[in-house]
Amino acid sequence: MKILIVEDEKALLSTVGNFLTKQSYICELAENFQTADQKVSIYEYDIILLDITLPDGNGLQLLKTIQKYNSKAGVIIISAKNSLDDKINGLDLGADDYITKPFELAELNSRIKALIRRRQFNGSSLVAFNEIEINTDSKEVTVKGNKIVLTKKEYDLLLFFIVNRNRVLTKEAIAEHLWQDNIDLADNFDFVYTHINAVRKKIKQAGGNDYIKTQYAMGYKFTDS
Repeated sequence: MKILIVEDEKALLSTVGNFLTKQSYICELAENFQTADQKVSIYEYDIILLDITLPDGNGLQLLKTIQKYNSKAGVIIISAKNSLDDKINGLDLGADDYITKPFELAELNSRIKALIRRRQFNGSSLVAFNEIEINTDSKEVTVKGNKIVLTKKEYDLLLFFIVNRNRVLTKEAIAEHLWQDNIDLADNFDFVYTHINAVRKKIKQAGGNDYIKTQYAMGYKFTDS
C-alpha cells in the first residue's frame, strides 16, 4: 500500500512517515501544498493523509486535484483544527475520514487499515484470488493453505497485482509503485522482471498457478482468463 503524507510540521511528518514505513507501507512525504500538488498529479496513491493548514495553500484545495488524478485514493484529513465546519467541508469535498492533532500513531494506523478494507477489500482484511489468499493485517500469504514467505517487495508486488487483477500494468507503473520517488535513479526496469519471476516461482512451488501473463510491448496482467 502506498501512502502520501502531506504535513507542514516537519517533526510530525518524519514521525508519521517512519512509523508507517515500519508498518510495511510505502510512504512519500510532502511538507507543502506545491510539492503535494505535483506528487498527486504525477503518482498514484492508495491513501493520502492530508493536513488542512499548509504554508502555501489550503489542504482542502488539494482534494480537487486528488479527485482528478487519484480518484481511487482514500483521504484522511489531519488537522489541528477541531472545527465542525472544517470536518464537514472536508468530508463533503470527498475525504473519507478526519483525525485531529494530537493523535496516537496506533489510532492513525487503525484508521488507515479500516479505510483500506472499506475502499479496496470490501471491509475484509483477507484478499483472495482463487487458491491465493493474503491477510493484509498479518502480511501472510498462503497458496492452497500453504504459507509462502515473500520479501517485502514481493508481497507488495503480489498485492498490487491482485488488487489490479485483469488490468494491464506497465513495467513503469509497477516500478513506480514499488520504488516510489527512487525510481528516477533506475537505469532500467530489469528488477521488475526479477521480482515477478521470484513471485511466480514461490507460488508454483506451493502448488499454485501462474496468473501473471506477459502482455507483449505493454506490460503484465494478473488474470486467470
